[in-house]
Amino acid sequence: MIWNHEHSFGQDKKRSSETRTIIVILITASMMCIEIVAGLAYGSMALLADGLHMASHTAALPISAYAYYFARKRAHDRSFSFGTGKVNPLGGYTGAILLLIFALMMVYEGIHRLLKPEDILYNQAILVAVIGLIVNGASMLILGHDEHHHHGHDHNLLAAYLHVLADTLTSYLAIIALLAAKFYAWNWMDPIMGIIGAILITKWSIGLLKQSGNVLLDRQGPDHLVKSVEKVIKSMPSKPEIVDLHIWLIGPNIFSAAITVLANEEKCFGCLIKSEIKNISAIVHTSIEVHQCSR
Repeated sequence: MIWNHEHSFGQDKKRSSETRTIIVILITASMMCIEIVAGLAYGSMALLADGLHMASHTAALPISAYAYYFARKRAHDRSFSFGTGKVNPLGGYTGAILLLIFALMMVYEGIHRLLKPEDILYNQAILVAVIGLIVNGASMLILGHDEHHHHGHDHNLLAAYLHVLADTLTSYLAIIALLAAKFYAWNWMDPIMGIIGAILITKWSIGLLKQSGNVLLDRQGPDHLVKSVEKVIKSMPSKPEIVDLHIWLIGPNIFSAAITVLANEEKCFGCLIKSEIKNISAIVHTSIEVHQCSR
């Protein structure tokens, strides 16, 4: 029967993005240990600071991994009205807040180093920064997050991707700053590059906060989906009138719809509309309310 259905909507299946996130956590944790040990061994505050910066992301990335795990394990819990799909944007929102905190820490550290410059062992620092850049670049490829500008994407994966991207950017800017300081004695480049990186990370974080926040607040779905539903209903022979139409995201790329229509014939419009909207694959749950009314 079409009226009896589960509300897990596929959230009980393990996603490849969950496995990729765990792999990246292990890689990031390993690189963090190398940078911290190298920083202590070479007496380089720059390496130690970069290692601690990577440690902050190593602590944040498990939030994304746990969000996937929680959504999967509680997918059949009926206390979640529309399943656990919104754990995904919640993980993304939390990750974005942590990114903002890290950006503020980078600004603080940058200003502190501008006021009180520190000696840097350039050769060792550049070597480890290059290794960090390679490792972070590989992590970005593993996460393979594309289409992150589309509505209804995996916000949790985007948060993990931005954490790795922040590390990659930090390593890249650190290499430029260290080379400039080594060859041109521009010691101020290191803190300035850190502040520039923090500004970019802040911009990405705010974008993710807006996207995931819109989902958590049940903002109306994308226009193309709304128009698709309107087209389906308006194409029916009796031309029912749409009184109310709400479409909102309940998981990565899956939506729920609540529709109220006026009809002037004694027909099972609820069944008819429901069967027609099944052809719109993005909508996995539909509630139909039909009012009979003579025109």
